[in-house]
Amino acid sequence: MDSLVKVHAGGGGYDSDFSDDNEGESSEITLKRKHEEEILQKPFQKDRHSKVAHRSLHCSELDREEARNRRAHLISLNAFERHKKFVADYILYYGGNMADFKRATAKDRTDHDVLRENHRFLWKDEDEEDMTWEKELAKKYYDKLFKEYCIADLSRFKENKFGFRWRTENEVVSGKGQFQCGNKRCENQEGLKSWEVNFAYVEQGEKRNALVKLSKCSLRKICFICRRKEVKAKPKTQGEENEKPSHKKKKRRKSSSSHSKKHKRGTAAGL
Repeated sequence: MDSLVKVHAGGGGYDSDFSDDNEGESSEITLKRKHEEEILQKPFQKDRHSKVAHRSLHCSELDREEARNRRAHLISLNAFERHKKFVADYILYYGGNMADFKRATAKDRTDHDVLRENHRFLWKDEDEEDMTWEKELAKKYYDKLFKEYCIADLSRFKENKFGFRWRTENEVVSGKGQFQCGNKRCENQEGLKSWEVNFAYVEQGEKRNALVKLSKCSLRKICFICRRKEVKAKPKTQGEENEKPSHKKKKRRKSSSSHSKKHKRGTAAGL
């Protein structure tokens, strides 16, 4: 018993073959690990949380992640889709109808409408005064046209109505109006002649004239009205038909009276 007490006293009060006396080694390892972590830690890196994060921190991180995803979704949309999404969200949160957000399209104008309203067949110096953006757009389009030969629209030639316009770049490249017939609906390339035509038109309430150059295979349609006036005979009225025979009778009476006078003169001379 005395020996057992001595053994326990020498081992710190307790001794066993299964116990590991490595407390000194473990403390050295932990110190070394802490030293390495201090060396590897970056200056902007935050300390590790030794405790569980607060609930507000968790909510803020979720909000940041949601905002990041929403921002990425909005960036992926174009302007019109983004507008529709905002309108749908507004109606969802505040109420209302989609009809309240529809704008009136009656006054909408395209570039084509602006050109039709402000186009000039020939621009003068007085037309370039008080230029607005509509007139500048029409003038810019006018400068791009080729003004050597014209393209004619003769679909209403029987009404003595003709349409002339200048050629575009594609028509110049294809030869339309110069090496092909200038008629809009004719592609003949033989027997072409260049003609100068006096084009009278009304533009912006003002009557104007322009001498234009037209390459045409035939002027049959352009001269249709003149030819029709030449061929057409004036209708005779009943009064004119009645006057003509009376006029002939007067001529006969005059001729008979002159003949009788000559006969009397001849008899008088014989006497």
